[in-house]
Amino acid sequence: MFEAVEELIGEHADLEKRLADPAVHADQANARRLGKRYAELTPVVGAYHEWKRTADDVATARELAADDPEFAAEVKELEARREELTERLRLLLVPRDPGDDKDVILEIKAGEGGEESALFAGDLLRMYLRYAERQGWKTEVIEANESDLGGYKDVQVAVKTRNNTEPGRGVWARLKYEGGVHRVQRVPATESQGRIHTSAAGVLVLPEAEDVDVEINPNDLRIDVYRSSGPGGQSVNTTDSAVRITHVPTGIVVSCQNEKSQLQNKEQALRILRARLLAAAQEEADREASDARRSQVRTVDRSERVRTYNFPENRISDHRVGFKAYNLDQVLDGDLDAVIQACVDADSAAKLAAVQ
Repeated sequence: MFEAVEELIGEHADLEKRLADPAVHADQANARRLGKRYAELTPVVGAYHEWKRTADDVATARELAADDPEFAAEVKELEARREELTERLRLLLVPRDPGDDKDVILEIKAGEGGEESALFAGDLLRMYLRYAERQGWKTEVIEANESDLGGYKDVQVAVKTRNNTEPGRGVWARLKYEGGVHRVQRVPATESQGRIHTSAAGVLVLPEAEDVDVEINPNDLRIDVYRSSGPGGQSVNTTDSAVRITHVPTGIVVSCQNEKSQLQNKEQALRILRARLLAAAQEEADREASDARRSQVRTVDRSERVRTYNFPENRISDHRVGFKAYNLDQVLDGDLDAVIQACVDADSAAKLAAVQ
């Protein structure tokens, strides 16, 4: 069992030697790549060594138990520990999403439900901002289109890690499961009769592309500038600072107007465009990933929901994995880890079943 780990142990030892060589760090990009791979392999190597030690301990305890029955209980404990390590090692060997360490651009869009949907989109935004704060991530609102009552018709946020994180705890690794239609059931602020309404908001999660991930030909872009709309202020509504970029080959259109200068809005729009182009390229290259991303948001209606937020019962339900909990108030305050972990566990189980 786990014969493939021996090869990974050799790779891990080789990486350790290379990273100890100062010459390797002259090329920072290469050093980061090697360091990332080393960090991925370290938990696997550690778990494997402990798994082998436990096997030796079980054999020794069985020999002792043959002469002294008091060691029988220790045999059972060690066998249980070995089973735990076997399962952990299996999970560590499940193929990882190569984009797990990437930062993301999170888009939230109001759907059916009018102003109530826009207010719910605002609740989702605050939930993700608070979750990011709990994780020690940085957030930046790139573009926001507010509604009349203080919600959001649509909003785009960049979420980034501050430093290297352990495998499986990167931004994309956790937030990629958030894509889809989120449904809310509650008495809206706009309801005078106290009736419970159902509305929805869509969430789209894109791994943020680096320059090396996506090459954009400037000749493929049509860039239009126009006057910003929305709340006024110095340099807003008075100059053509808003930017709309159309990627002609794909027809993807991105608009930004939040920044005061045309140059800043252009840079922000290009960030979003690169992320969307990267997602499109990954979909084309990998049909499985394509199906997963298409399922995130097709139409923001109430039928294609991935999660329901029921305020009267303080209940949150994830319909993909059967998760249910009655701490909705805490989840909306950013305590999302249990919900996300249920999706991670289901995904890992499916991948594990596929490789067995």
